[in-house]
Amino acid sequence: MRALKDLDLNLLVLFKYLLAERSVAGAAKLLNVTPSTVSKGLARLREWFADPLFVRGRRGLQPTNLALTLGDELELWFQLTGVIASLNRDAIPDGARFSLMVQSPFYLLSDLPIKIHEKYPNSIVKMLAWNRHSLGDLVNGDADLGVCVRESYDRSLLKLGNLPYYIDHEELFCDRPVVFLRRDHLLLRQLWSLENFLACFHCSVVLEVKETWSLDMLLEDEGLKRNVSVMVSSFEQALYMAAQSQQELIAVAPSYCTAFAAKYHPNLVTLPLPLPERLYSKLELTFILLWHKRHNQDSKVRWLLQEIRRLYQQAPARGAT
Repeated sequence: MRALKDLDLNLLVLFKYLLAERSVAGAAKLLNVTPSTVSKGLARLREWFADPLFVRGRRGLQPTNLALTLGDELELWFQLTGVIASLNRDAIPDGARFSLMVQSPFYLLSDLPIKIHEKYPNSIVKMLAWNRHSLGDLVNGDADLGVCVRESYDRSLLKLGNLPYYIDHEELFCDRPVVFLRRDHLLLRQLWSLENFLACFHCSVVLEVKETWSLDMLLEDEGLKRNVSVMVSSFEQALYMAAQSQQELIAVAPSYCTAFAAKYHPNLVTLPLPLPERLYSKLELTFILLWHKRHNQDSKVRWLLQEIRRLYQQAPARGAT
């Protein structure tokens, strides 16, 4: 008899899903791995047990007698490992790392590191700006949670429906973009019109994957284009550029940034985009909280979800002023 130490116990989890799904593809989907990985794991199980374990039938993979017997015998083992995993999920070790990818500016979550250290004094908190690699960081396990913006415009790549199936999310709030400009900007002395808006020099934000976002797509579809002279990586940077008196830049950012601007750039005011409602409504922005499905039972992530929901609920009312 082969020694148990020679068997990768992770293969027993794979066996469990194969027994339940009777399909390599089905087991792969639940495990969030490729079918090739499942097939290779099944080959190793067959070698260790010296039995095919599953044979192809009309209704998918059919378990052999040994596989059915193993399934019965392993049921208690799976229950025990489930209890152990549950205990592990409910215990956050001292010195745990909390990694978040957050749409800048961070001010709506500025109290989160304080809350984390109150509960876990020796923890390490890592908060980075959401970027084009952040979704991959969530998938790879390099980040626990993310907060980002999704667009509603039909041609946008950043629509909610484009999120991978293995990423869970919930909506935090909806918003619309507004124009930020200095109180002494020349544009405020002119008629607030789409023509004058487009003629100004714009500081634009690169959202994840493209230099243009839904506003630019909408204008393009209307045969129009912004006069973008500066591009930055965050709304925070765009507001900073718009606040500088040495240049006549304006910036477009979500209205939730109004409170941030009032605190750090009091010389900025906001105006709605000079668009008819039929077009403006297409620029709806949804801010979401997202995480990988594998974290649904993780105590650290569940606690973070709870705290972030609470902080957003307590945030001042969002909107242009």
